[in-house]
Amino acid sequence: MKDHSFFIHTMNINDKSVLEMLNKLIVINRLNKSQILQMVNLVSISNDINDLKDNLKWERSKSFHQNI
Repeated sequence: MKDHSFFIHTMNINDKSVLEMLNKLIVINRLNKSQILQMVNLVSISNDINDLKDNLKWERSKSFHQNI
């Protein structure tokens, strides 16, 4: 019987390369404290940098619409 299970690899906040990438995003985008905290929380559910950026955009739009 074949095993059809799969593993989705997510970003690891403890990985040096991930931390370097996050630092670059912080500097390039001039993120404030709340944006940095939001980004750190989203890293664990993001598959890669593009996924993280998409998740950040989605969270920003969601919070924008909640404040209207």
